[in-house]
Amino acid sequence: MTSPKIAKRVRGLSDRAIAWLFITPTMLLLLAINIFPLIWTIRLSFTNYKANRPNAPIKWLGVERYSDLLSDPDIWHGMQVTARFVVSTVAIETVLGFALAYLIDRKFRGHGFWTTVILIPMMLSPAVVGNFWTFLYQPQTGLFNYIIAFFTGVDPSSFQMIGDVRLAPWSIVIVDVWMWTPYVMLICLAGLRSIPDYIYEAAEVDRASKWRQFWSITLPLALPFIMLAVLFRGIENFKMFDMVNLLTNGGPGSTTELASITLKREAFEKWTTGYSSAFAVILFVTIFGLANIYVKALNRVKQK
Repeated sequence: MTSPKIAKRVRGLSDRAIAWLFITPTMLLLLAINIFPLIWTIRLSFTNYKANRPNAPIKWLGVERYSDLLSDPDIWHGMQVTARFVVSTVAIETVLGFALAYLIDRKFRGHGFWTTVILIPMMLSPAVVGNFWTFLYQPQTGLFNYIIAFFTGVDPSSFQMIGDVRLAPWSIVIVDVWMWTPYVMLICLAGLRSIPDYIYEAAEVDRASKWRQFWSITLPLALPFIMLAVLFRGIENFKMFDMVNLLTNGGPGSTTELASITLKREAFEKWTTGYSSAFAVILFVTIFGLANIYVKALNRVKQK
């Protein structure tokens, strides 16, 4: 039973104070989960700490780890592979996602059913998707090679999507596009549905063609949503790990070794915890900086 003194004290608080009373524990928990690991990682990045030798003496190295990283060709290779992966996937997903959203927005017969079917890939776990497509890419038993052979006439066993240096990067691009294009479609569809009908009605009164309406009304008003989808997918793909790790594990060689896979190798295979912590900080700063610049551009587009 609530004490009369406590009840009186609570009644004497303002709405603002009560709000802070409820959200403070959650904020402290989020700070503990997010801020503390970041600070700890930054601290480790200046040392020679190794997680497999926790009792070894820790030596302070200053910025030596960062200078080694910036001169390491393997790190730059991983960043280049990641950049190509991000640009390729985001560009294809944006075009296909907006095209699908534009078609679904027409509200044809059965559009609800087809919308649900299109959304199925993004409902699956990346681990399931990685294993599923690994089976599909098998040259002897997988369906992917036979589908390509059906349309092109080539021998289905003459190429390997995840075993060929030229095709392996496209194998992970195809899977990511298949899985996350529906996500882009949803965001673009929200943008298209937010455009008022009276704008199109006014354009039809002015005898504007459908093509003119698309370029002058649809695309400009949906552009903030398209840019938002690009932002979300760019951040996610920059730190992509699970699907690619299961699909190719960075191979063949280091053809598909994204920055996240390089980070995993340094941290949990070579056990260079200080070195990998410095790399994680660089990745965080890169993503944060690019996202901040992009958000400013997005705000300018919204203000127009």
